[in-house]
Order: sequence, then structure tokens, then C-alpha cells
Amino acid sequence: MLKKIAILGSTGSIGKQTLEVIEQHPDNFVVEVLTANNSAELLIEQALKYQPNTVVIANKEKYNQVSEALASTDIKVYAGSEAISQVAQMGEIDIVLTAMVGFSGLLPTVNAIKAGKQIALANKETLVVAGDLITKLALENKVSILPVDSEHSAIFQCLVGEFHNPIEKIYLTASGGPFRGKDVEFLRKVTRCQALNHPNWTMGDKITIDSASLMNKGLEAIEAKWLFDLKPEQIEIVVHPQSIVHSLVQFEDGSMKAQMGLPDMRLPIQYALSFPKRLKVSFERFNFLDYPSLTFESADINVFRNLSLAYQAMHKAGNMPCILNAANEIAVDNFLNRKIGFIEMSDIIEKTMEKSTFIASPTFDDYLQSNSEARELATQIIMKKK
Repeated sequence: MLKKIAILGSTGSIGKQTLEVIEQHPDNFVVEVLTANNSAELLIEQALKYQPNTVVIANKEKYNQVSEALASTDIKVYAGSEAISQVAQMGEIDIVLTAMVGFSGLLPTVNAIKAGKQIALANKETLVVAGDLITKLALENKVSILPVDSEHSAIFQCLVGEFHNPIEKIYLTASGGPFRGKDVEFLRKVTRCQALNHPNWTMGDKITIDSASLMNKGLEAIEAKWLFDLKPEQIEIVVHPQSIVHSLVQFEDGSMKAQMGLPDMRLPIQYALSFPKRLKVSFERFNFLDYPSLTFESADINVFRNLSLAYQAMHKAGNMPCILNAANEIAVDNFLNRKIGFIEMSDIIEKTMEKSTFIASPTFDDYLQSNSEARELATQIIMKKK
């Protein structure tokens, strides 16, 4: 039977690659819903090509543009963030792939879980912000959360057939980004263009900056805590420049499993959509002879302070990861707009964590309030720097 897929964030990097996967397997998947934040032209192009049941453009000012372009079709067109949250609950949908960037992915994911939809999770911030709430909801509604991040997909794949065996430790691998081996003085002079030049992966701007600062790896550590029910000390970050070993699991007997392959996000996307099956693809294959040396090293948390801050937030728990994420989103946006320097992002995040109201056992409304407060504080800190 065809699986009907809703792609929340179809115009971003993950969304576009998901459509490539679906196109390669027309007998397995069909597009039911496409949503975009602001990219009306691309959303229209995707809608005309894949003929979904419904599309949503978050930016209400672009509703008329999308609606008029699709007027000759049977595609339903809606606008606004509320509409995205609502379409995630549509009865026809089998899998909701959440590829929205940042905090915006939280509410649609919550609604999809409450509606009993299987989740293919590419929006790591959902678990970073409200991991306790999301995992409880998934359990209550008997919903599977299948990870799309390459690292978490790797851990998940290593655990298939091993769920009865306790995990001793997991290793999340990091490429090290474009600034591996650099010192703090170098990072002070980093430009936007340099930070967006990732050596191995093609991603959206926000995630690429997070990768360069190693915040992405910190957020992934928090996500892994909730996905695999781990303690912070069971999660280790290892820099692996070749990006061939996507992550590893170590069991109580000391044995380890690793998932390997060329760095191609279409593979974990496809695995999440097709699980428990593996579908044949024509993607390029890994050849050991092309990589005679695979290397590993520790991450320098003294230079890349964001990684340390993420672990602090994970240990503190409560709403602190939500505060961390909000401050980081503001910091990254200001760096991309050339209003602050690369190294200043860590200072802003740290000060926001210090000044924000801590809540040990937050409710959903507390998460919303914490997100707003942290964003406002981070913005104020940036304004005072000018």
C-alpha cells in the first residue's frame, strides 16, 4: 500500500531531498501535504509536480500568490502557522515528516502525535525544547518517532534487533565543520561565507551555522537523550572528519556497532519512511579503497563553547534546553545578518541561560513562555553590545 506523506518544510534541504526519495519510489510513497514558510515560488513548483491534496504557506501575505497559481488544480491551499499545525492531523496522512527549522516545528509535531501519526523527525529542536512532553505523548498515543538526522538514524539502525540489550554508551560523530582545528582567535574573524562552507554536507543556512559552531552536535546529544532514553554521560561526541561512520553504539559487553555510508541525507530519510523495509536505490556506493584512513578525535569544547553549553543545559534539564535553543536561534539569525561575530554567539547563549527563568518541571505553556522570554533576553543582550 502507498504511504501518504506530509512534508512540513518541503522547500528546505531535507524537504527537497525527501521529495527526491518519494519520486524514486512511486509504488511506495505519495505526497499528501506540502508546507513552506516563505518560499512561495518553490512551493508552487513542487505542488504542480507532485499534486498533493493540500499545501500550506506559513506567510499569509503569500496566500494569494500560491492560491492563484494553483487555481486550475484540485489542490487545497491554506496559509498561516495555525494551518500547518492543523493539516498535520489530516486523516489521510500516514507519516508526517517534520523538516521545519527550529521551534516552529514543535506544535505541528505535537498535533500530529495526538492524531496518531507516525513521525519522521528531522526537526531536532522539537525534542531539544520539549523532549519529556513529546516522548510521553508518543507513548500515550502509541506513535513511533523515527529519526531522520543521520546520526540518530545510525543509532536507531544499530539498535534494530538489540532493543532488549541495554546501551552502555553511544558515540555521535561530527565532521568538525569548516573550522576543525582552529583556535578562538581564528573564530573571532570568521565570516558568514566561511561558516556556510561545510566540507561534507549540504544543509540549510541555520543548520550549517550550527554545524560550524558545534551547536548542532549539542542539540543532537539532547535529542539522543530522549530518543534512546539515555543519561548525558552515556552520550559522547567524536569528531570524524570523513563523515563515513555516522554514529556508534556500545553495549554492556563492550562490543560496538557502527552504521556507515557516504554522507547523503536521502539514505536516513528513506529509511525513516520505509522502515522496517530497506528499499533499493541507485545512490553512489561507499568504497573502502577510496577511504584508506578513517580518523577520530575529541571535540575541543574550550574553542567550541556551544557544545559545552548544550551539555550544561542537558544536565540542568527542565526548560533549560528550550532556553538554549531559543537563544541559539536568535544568535544564529543575527550572525547570518552580519550583526554579531561568530564567537559572540556563545556569549549571547550563555548570558541568556544565566538570565532566563528556570523551571524544573515545565508544562507545554511553560515551554512557550520560556521560548519567548529567552528570545527577548537574547535580543536585548545583542542590542546592548552595539
